[in-house]
Amino acid sequence: MSNTAMALIFFGLFLGAGVYSFWKQKIAKSVIAVLAIGSVMCLSAGLMRL
Repeated sequence: MSNTAMALIFFGLFLGAGVYSFWKQKIAKSVIAVLAIGSVMCLSAGLMRL
């Protein structure tokens, strides 16, 4: 596993935890949507680099 793939997967999980946290705090849906899209993009890029 390359360092870039590992970093992208870690950052995607970090953003995913932020989505969960913001959802629990009832933050604006647009902020949650942007974080979720970023999380999915990071995770998919990390998985494709494997």
